Amino acid sequence: MRQYLKSICIVLFFFLEALSISYGQKKPEVQIADSLTLIANSYIRIGRINVLDFYANAKTSTIHVVVNDKFGYVPFRPDNVKRIYNAISKVVAKKYPDYTIVCQIDNRKIEDLIPNFYKPELLDSARLFSAPVLSSPLVRNMSRPFNISEGLQNRHIALWQSHGKYFDQKQSRWVWQRARVFQVVEDLYTQSYVLPYLVPMLENAGANVLLPRERDTQTNEVIVDNDIRDGLSRYREQNDQKRWKKGDGTGFANTKDVYSQGENPFRLGTFREAPVVHNADDVSRVEWVPNIPQEGRYAVYVSYKTLSNSAADAHYTVYHKGGKTEFVVNQTMNGGTWLYLGHFNFDKGRSNDDRVVLANLSSEEGKVVTADAVKFGGGMGNIARSPFVPVVASVTGDSLSAVKPPVVYEPEISRYPRFTEGARYWLQWAGIPDSIYSRTGGQNDYSDDFQSRGFWVNYLAGGSKVAPDRKGLNVPIDLALAFHSDAGVSLKDSIIGTLGIYTVQNSQGKTTFENGVSRWTSRDLTDIVQTQIVNDIRRKFAPEWVRRDMWNKSYSESRVPEVPTMLLELLSHQNFADMRYGLDPRFRFTVSRSVYKGLLRFLSLTNHTDYVVQPLPVEQFSCRFVEHNKLEVHWVAATDSLEPTAKPDQYVIYTRVDNGDFDNGVLVNSDRLNITIPSGKIYSFKVTAVNKGGESFPSEILSAYRAPNEKGEVMIVNGFDRVSGPESFRSDTCAGFRNERDAGVPYQSEISYVGSQYDFKRTSPWVTDDAPGFGASHANYEGKVIAGNTFDYPYLHGKAIKAAGYSFVSCSEKSVLNSDIDLTQYKVVDLILGKQKQTFVGNAKKAPDFKTFPLALQQSLQTFCVRGGNLLVSGAYIGSDMGEALHPLREDVSFMENVLKFKFRTSQASVCGNVRIVNSPYKSFKKDDLTYFDEPNATSYYVESPDAIDPLGEGSYTICRYAENNSSAAVAYSGAYKTCCFGFPLETIQLERDRTELMESVLSFFAGTPGTVKK
Repeated sequence: MRQYLKSICIVLFFFLEALSISYGQKKPEVQIADSLTLIANSYIRIGRINVLDFYANAKTSTIHVVVNDKFGYVPFRPDNVKRIYNAISKVVAKKYPDYTIVCQIDNRKIEDLIPNFYKPELLDSARLFSAPVLSSPLVRNMSRPFNISEGLQNRHIALWQSHGKYFDQKQSRWVWQRARVFQVVEDLYTQSYVLPYLVPMLENAGANVLLPRERDTQTNEVIVDNDIRDGLSRYREQNDQKRWKKGDGTGFANTKDVYSQGENPFRLGTFREAPVVHNADDVSRVEWVPNIPQEGRYAVYVSYKTLSNSAADAHYTVYHKGGKTEFVVNQTMNGGTWLYLGHFNFDKGRSNDDRVVLANLSSEEGKVVTADAVKFGGGMGNIARSPFVPVVASVTGDSLSAVKPPVVYEPEISRYPRFTEGARYWLQWAGIPDSIYSRTGGQNDYSDDFQSRGFWVNYLAGGSKVAPDRKGLNVPIDLALAFHSDAGVSLKDSIIGTLGIYTVQNSQGKTTFENGVSRWTSRDLTDIVQTQIVNDIRRKFAPEWVRRDMWNKSYSESRVPEVPTMLLELLSHQNFADMRYGLDPRFRFTVSRSVYKGLLRFLSLTNHTDYVVQPLPVEQFSCRFVEHNKLEVHWVAATDSLEPTAKPDQYVIYTRVDNGDFDNGVLVNSDRLNITIPSGKIYSFKVTAVNKGGESFPSEILSAYRAPNEKGEVMIVNGFDRVSGPESFRSDTCAGFRNERDAGVPYQSEISYVGSQYDFKRTSPWVTDDAPGFGASHANYEGKVIAGNTFDYPYLHGKAIKAAGYSFVSCSEKSVLNSDIDLTQYKVVDLILGKQKQTFVGNAKKAPDFKTFPLALQQSLQTFCVRGGNLLVSGAYIGSDMGEALHPLREDVSFMENVLKFKFRTSQASVCGNVRIVNSPYKSFKKDDLTYFDEPNATSYYVESPDAIDPLGEGSYTICRYAENNSSAAVAYSGAYKTCCFGFPLETIQLERDRTELMESVLSFFAGTPGTVKK
């Protein structure tokens, strides 16, 4: 054996020696290419790196190594640049000692491709794109109760979410620009990051965010204008010292139901103007009072005319269900288009409580304030399109005439919500010139759409110091970001990952922006954002997440803008492994936060300012009575493991009374607040954390109520904090998403869902976008808003508890798990579990979240019950989450059967959403029929897979059954304590009357003597 090993060693020695000799005989450029290939592929999957040129200059003692552009896809940092030069030096040092080495890509030294942000010193000032800091940015929310000093305050960001529905002239139909796969289409999918997450994060940091697509998913739209009076809404003027008068020039008028090529609604009407005053007693006002067709949440847009003497501080006030919110608008910019102020809740109908008011109050001398239309809601598409049919010239003798086209097409609208359409159509509706949104003159909407976005950026910036020689809206845009997803399929369920694109040469071949700054700064932006995304995903979800290339390639969206611009291709919407993450709201939140952090870091360095990242939402939220009408509201700051600066300094607590809207908030310095509330009204609260960098997303919403003549007090525990993507499966031949078992839970709402997947066969090929093969999905829900987890269910339950004559308070499940709330202090606990269940993210690299009954909760509930408590539990997975596992935990089964007093029977117990209350010994439950939401809708999250649970033991009885199969839907138990357990969530009951009557029955049952049966 030893002799055998010795022989092997000898052979291996001579092999390595021969290999060494062979390597030494390679040309230097080949050896360098080998080394650079190894280094490059340790950062990204890039393949072979080639040396294009290698030469030594004896006069300057310099060696030049010119590498192909692919090497530029690598994210360069001081450490890997040093590693690269060391590798080259090892090859050339013997022959060229003491020579200086220069490694170049695209005529740039690789050390010059290190982003300024990652350089310890000697920043490249040529790449510092700094838009002027304005004391009066485009919009300021004056009702915000805190200041932002180290965020994105006074910054203006242009942002768009990939494509949108467009009219295909060749096919003569409205189509998506990408295919429907894995339940989404890219045209809608990237919106599910940009609208609910990224835009609010940027705005919470103080930025003004401008979009070339409609941002409001509200399909109703009301326009109030001085030109068109519809008899329902009201336009009113109140004149004092300085009167409103007709302005000189054109303004907005909505004179048509639909608009054709080139028609501009901002040139069809007039506008109003008034000289400014400085005394509030002398103010003249304009009021826009909408007739709201349906109660709900509406975006509010204002419009005005920018004149040479416009005021930079026009005062707008929006009156809404939560009170009033004041804004200051800089009318020296962005005139003649829609300007977004915010989203607000309004009641149905017309009321002075729901209106927008503009005053001519200003601090400036000799200025004017202008007023035009105000828009409420997003609306439906109203741009009509038809195939482009060129006019053919005919020559007869000496005369030239036009020949009538053989076919005349009637222009048609998309019949889709405006937020689903591409930028080309919104820009027309927003008054942007057709030279911007229709570069082909109406011949090709696909081309017009993608071209319009970059030219829109330049039109926004035109006239500002960013682009002073251009005609435009005078908005100093700091940067632009195009948020896309990519196509492509990988083998064996590997991740495709994240690609970044920038363009150094513009359409004229220039490598500097119009303000003289190097366009290479776009590479800095791209690198910083891509790095942030990939690092955060790897740490939070998937260590295997792939960082793709950084392309310096000519794409219109990154080539045309005269500001630093990144085109982001986040992941492949066509790749199953990517979309197992991409459909999860937790992933979307983290990615959006990564983009926000990347933009913040880029702009902080560019503008030589410090930065702080806004905090995460607070946790362990609770509100409880400490005296008869005095509440203590308490919360705990969340720790951000990805960002050390994201620590809160203060908090804002927002209040809602009954079914109103939340107010503008009160700033507090501690993590608790005592509030005295009057009897007879439900008070609801949410909390945000703030610091110098901005404001976090809000907490869940908790509610409390003191009944004037209470029968008792109920503690509502919100155990439904789950947000997740749908359940997925995979095998060698099939894979996909199983919505019929678990469709997941959107955060607030889902706007990208087009329909369920119907092609699960991995080998199904892509044929066309209408037949995309593997992952193909239905289209019956596209353009619809699907309700998700609103985190507002204590209020829904509380209204029913109020109707039964009880007081109530509420808390998060985490406040129970961490012993902030002692359940034994209450006689009745209402545990909301909704669609809570153990859920993995993506490829299940991390432990599951959202267990229905964690061990600590089981212990708290068991103690509560043993001490004679009354426990109401409702949720779609209260049995299956513990009982359907391959090897259920003994303690889970024991808790379910010995404490809750039911036995898990089956999941997917019903598909029709109908429940019957049936005869039982407990007569407080009156026979009735109930219906809960069992299909996607805009009102409530839906239950696709409720649990059937059977009574277990003495005193346990079925009180509800699913109508189509008589499976047991709910169980009541009376013994030493009482429980009512429902296999469907009570908050999903469609009629409020039914939910109220059922809650009254439960509380009446609890009020009976324990261990007795009412006859």
